[in-house]
This record gives sequence, structure tokens and C-alpha cells, in this order.
Amino acid sequence: MIRRPGRHELALLQGIEVRAGLLFLELGMDAVAADPPPGLPELEQERRYGRIWVSTDEEDHPVGYLRLHSVDGAPHVEQLSVDPAHGRRGHGRALLEQAQRWATASGAHRMTLTTYRHVPWNGPFYARQGWRELAPEELGDQLTAVRAAEAAHGLDRWPRLAMVKDL
Repeated sequence: MIRRPGRHELALLQGIEVRAGLLFLELGMDAVAADPPPGLPELEQERRYGRIWVSTDEEDHPVGYLRLHSVDGAPHVEQLSVDPAHGRRGHGRALLEQAQRWATASGAHRMTLTTYRHVPWNGPFYARQGWRELAPEELGDQLTAVRAAEAAHGLDRWPRLAMVKDL
């Protein structure tokens, strides 16, 4: 089930992101695995503005979540994390589909995200969901700034790309 999280569940989302990040250790991407999740105030703000959804297990406990921001006037997937214990069961895909329904209902014509090109649960996963790579000249000013901030944070040690989903 996909739903909005309650305030009392925000710390659970931090744990989901930490556990999901541990998968990067298997790829030698220790710095990515060590990157801390957003703080509770940021998650609460996103919750209040309706820019965050959770995917739940059979007992309605969050096992994955997606956060949206606005970048260049389009919804931008800031984070999609699924607890590895619940991976490969459609939670990520369901979260993306919910975000796309919300974006379409909000009048958006596209969504964007940035991700790792070769990490199987990143670039290849999104490509299977109908996302395509944006060429550098297709990036708007804000998405260019997002990519620059990621590079400054050291994330470009591994190939990254920006992607778009036309709605």
C-alpha cells in the first residue's frame, strides 16, 4: 500500500534510507553508504507539504519511501529508498507510479531525478520504468545546480546522470 507517512513514522524513514544505503558497500561505494539521511525537520516539512509517500508491508509498516522536490518547475525525485529486506517486491516501482500520478494530477508534464548510471537499482531500474537520460544541454538551471552540488559533495566519483520521465 502507498500512503502518506505520519509524523511518528519519520524516524523509520531515516532507518530505511540507512539500510538501503548499506547496499552501496557491496559496490565499494562506502562514501555513499555513509551519507546520512535527511533530518527529522526536513522530513517533517516535506510531510506537511505532501511531498513524501511510503510503501508499506502487509502490517502497514513503512518499508520504502519517496521524497519529491521541485526543480526547474517540475517534480524531482529527491530520494527513493526501499529497505533491502523488502526489496525486489515492487515497492520502488509503486512509489514511482504514485509520484507520477500525483505529478500528472498537479499538471506536471515531466519529472526528473539524478542517479548512478551503472548501479542496478539506480539508472538501469529507472530506465526499465520508462525514464530516459537527459543530455547536459537539456538540463535547466536548477537541475544543473543540483548536479554541481552533487559533484561538490563527491558523488561524481561514480558515473551519475540526470533522467526525465515524460508524463
